Amino acid sequence: MGGDGILGVGDIERIKEATSGRRRWLKRRERWLVVLGVVLHAIYMLSIFDIYFKTPIVHGMDPVTPRFKAPAKRLVLMVADGLRADKFFEPDSDGNYRAPFLRSIMKEQGRWGVSHARPPTESRPGHVAIIAGFYEDPSAVTKGWKANPVEFDSVFNRSRHTFAFGSPDIVPIFCGALPHSTWNSYPHEFEDFATGLDASFLDEWSFDQFQSLLNSSNKDPELKQLLLQDNLVIFLHLLGCDSNGHAHRPYSSIYLNNVKVVDRIAENVYNLIEDFFKDNQTAFIFTADHGMSDKGSHGDGHPSNTDTPLVVWGAGVKHPKPISGSNHSDCGFRFVDEHMHDAPTPIEWGLNDLERVDVNQADIAPLMSTLLGSPCPVNSVGNLPLDYINMTEADEVEAVLANTKQVLNQFLRKSNLISVKDYDTAMKLSQNLRGLALEGLHYFQTYDWLMLMTVVTLGYIGWMVYLVLHVLQNYTSLPETMFRKERAVHLRNNTGKVYLCGCLLIGVLCFLLFLEHSPPLYHAYTAMTIFLWTQIFSQYQFLKGLWRHLCQSRYDYIIKLLASCAVSVFILEFLVNSFTERKLYTWYFLVVGVVASVFLFKSIPWRSGIPIFVWATCWFLSVFTLMPAEIPDNNQLVIASGVMVVMIGIAAKMLDMHTERNKYWLYILNHDRQKHRFPMLFYIQELLVGLASLMVVLSTSHRTQKQELLPVHQLINWSIAGISMVLPLFSESGLLSRLTSIFLGFAPAFLLLSIGYEAVFYGALALVLIAWILFENTLLYLSKVKMSSASMKSMEGKVILDNDDRCLQLFDVRIPLIFLVLFNVAFFGTGNFASIASFEISSVYRFITIFSPFLMAALLIFKLFIPFLLVICVFSAITKLIQIPRFGCYFLVILFSDVMTIHFFFLVRNTGSWMEIGNSISHFGIVSAQVVFVLLLFAITNIYTRDIQTRSVLPSSRKAL
Repeated sequence: MGGDGILGVGDIERIKEATSGRRRWLKRRERWLVVLGVVLHAIYMLSIFDIYFKTPIVHGMDPVTPRFKAPAKRLVLMVADGLRADKFFEPDSDGNYRAPFLRSIMKEQGRWGVSHARPPTESRPGHVAIIAGFYEDPSAVTKGWKANPVEFDSVFNRSRHTFAFGSPDIVPIFCGALPHSTWNSYPHEFEDFATGLDASFLDEWSFDQFQSLLNSSNKDPELKQLLLQDNLVIFLHLLGCDSNGHAHRPYSSIYLNNVKVVDRIAENVYNLIEDFFKDNQTAFIFTADHGMSDKGSHGDGHPSNTDTPLVVWGAGVKHPKPISGSNHSDCGFRFVDEHMHDAPTPIEWGLNDLERVDVNQADIAPLMSTLLGSPCPVNSVGNLPLDYINMTEADEVEAVLANTKQVLNQFLRKSNLISVKDYDTAMKLSQNLRGLALEGLHYFQTYDWLMLMTVVTLGYIGWMVYLVLHVLQNYTSLPETMFRKERAVHLRNNTGKVYLCGCLLIGVLCFLLFLEHSPPLYHAYTAMTIFLWTQIFSQYQFLKGLWRHLCQSRYDYIIKLLASCAVSVFILEFLVNSFTERKLYTWYFLVVGVVASVFLFKSIPWRSGIPIFVWATCWFLSVFTLMPAEIPDNNQLVIASGVMVVMIGIAAKMLDMHTERNKYWLYILNHDRQKHRFPMLFYIQELLVGLASLMVVLSTSHRTQKQELLPVHQLINWSIAGISMVLPLFSESGLLSRLTSIFLGFAPAFLLLSIGYEAVFYGALALVLIAWILFENTLLYLSKVKMSSASMKSMEGKVILDNDDRCLQLFDVRIPLIFLVLFNVAFFGTGNFASIASFEISSVYRFITIFSPFLMAALLIFKLFIPFLLVICVFSAITKLIQIPRFGCYFLVILFSDVMTIHFFFLVRNTGSWMEIGNSISHFGIVSAQVVFVLLLFAITNIYTRDIQTRSVLPSSRKAL
């Protein structure tokens, strides 16, 4: 048996053939596992919409026709988008009130109060509450809060005809598919945030359209006849205050002047209506969909966002009532919304002598329906505010009863009390019954929560157990012979029985769900969970062998295993809490900087510079999570960041060229100096970074002065960003050289998308990533020093015959954990990046200024991706440096992410502010989507990192053999 080395030639050939077969089997299994993970996470991500975001809209109900005469023939609804109550009611610095006409209405003709919006305080939810009478349909999150995925009824639907003019984001929601409507909206180009102009012209546009409609009726008999009909609705959407609030803040003179503009428009509309119809049969409602915070945003439940003005006058409306007793009335029924409407009227409003009638925003819909004498929207949860309507006592009861019947959708036997004129009892019983009906609706809304949450949680746990088994079987050094015999018996005797039992259980449960008419996704959740646990139990013999192996292990190994699990869970819970408390990262990097530098000081000489560098970079990065999430504009800081990027690039280049003899840097330097394909590439990249910094100045200054973005500036910015990202593909293949080129390649795009300190964060993150590489490189050097000929034999069990990657060890858990920490820092280091709403829209103004939500969102998301791409590139480079299987680390990342996913699954909420709801979904979605997200970015970054070369510290597989 001739041989060459330890093994004979025949043995080597058999080993090669077996190794090749194992590689093919492992690749097939990994592809199958990735597909399973994608499908599983996609299905389970949808579960939150069945659990938390199931639409409350119910179809198939008949409208309730009111049994009273309509107080008004037509109704005019004016909604001043983004108008705060305090800015509307309070006087200006000269003591003059900003809305003199509407103020005179409050004092002489109608009623007033504060309409309390329910979070999320956004335009579409606010208008849905006003016009349709129900609060945010939580399933609308699937449409980005921009449209309802389920059709709903509205006051406009119940009108004879509706005339509407205003924003293209609001008017089409209600009138786009409404046949009995006449509407128009201005183009999206009118909403150009870069102009800095007064947006009150948008309000004037809506009024001009309405005025043109009335003028046209003098020449159009059909239109004239239509306008003279009853049950008409005229809707004017006034967007000026919202646009000016976002662009200039609600304390600006432009915003405050816009309050005067909408007051003047309300006066002009009133005069036009009275002159045209001359019948005093018109009811008027002036309100707002939401307010505006001091920083020019909205969405949460702060009073500046939820408190909006409400002024009602005209036909069917009570006249002002002097104050008596408390300073205002509270008509709000607290459905899910828990607003307390008992805040005292500020003295500066000057309205303490008039009764104030506060309402929930959804109460406006039944108020409009009552004034028109039309059926209330069938999905309305609004409570009719009786203090606004001027009706007989009998008609008031009929109006409340119609409101109650609409909620119950059945004729109430209590109505016979009306025939005996027992109005007080009828009113009380109707209101109580309506409350019970609303509570019942909420009960059935949450009926399936416990079952679904149990099934999905078991599914996630099953997936994690299955991942652990896969990693142990294919990426660790557990002795193969330990399980060989058990596998043969297992495959022959038990696998078929386990799969048969799993299929039967799936069939039985799906049949029961079918009998209960459950949605198809319920079947998918159940089947996926049972399938995973079937896969786990099919490996019963492996589990038994693993348990036997643990029982036979040394005591200190068990302690290390438990300690590693405890530390991992602690870090993962730290990451969960860091999603809501960014300052935790500051403490993390302060502590890690000290611990890592102390370890390095004891391991290698301080003259290498590595311990001090690691300490300084960690402490530098710790500063950013103390800064405000709202990034202030600071172009000087962006330019300084460009200079810092250039200096980091030069320093990395010098290290790569002049530290060849430093043994602590040996494995990350360039080792192929004779094959420089493009020797000028580095200088071109540095030049592009400098040019991007220059364009930051030119683009911003010209846009600020001329209120426009020059096309030539736009073209240059796009060109710089695009070309710079291609150049790293042609850089040198050394680890430090390639990573430096990637860093410089993405820097121009990030600088052009930056407005403040986040540009500095890019450089700080890159420095910490270099520190991570140096730390791992030091551990690699120390492991080489400790390696001796006596230990070479033990290395045989630690090498996989696949690209010379060694098996994963317990200490390698640090790699996916550090990756997850840096992944989250890349997301949240400069703010709350979990929601697009938290971005400053001005970040994209160097590329586009005309409002284009998809392109703007794409640019903002790309800005978020750039730091994450850096983290992925360094992660891939480190797996090459220390020669561990990247797919094994990827599965550990997914495993740890799913521990966080289960936690966030229970933290999802469907009440509260837009930001609270959106962030809870985003947090769950971010960690749940990592199985796809990380794999996709691995594929993208592999284009940049696949040909990185490092010096191997481990013997090759052939040498080991």
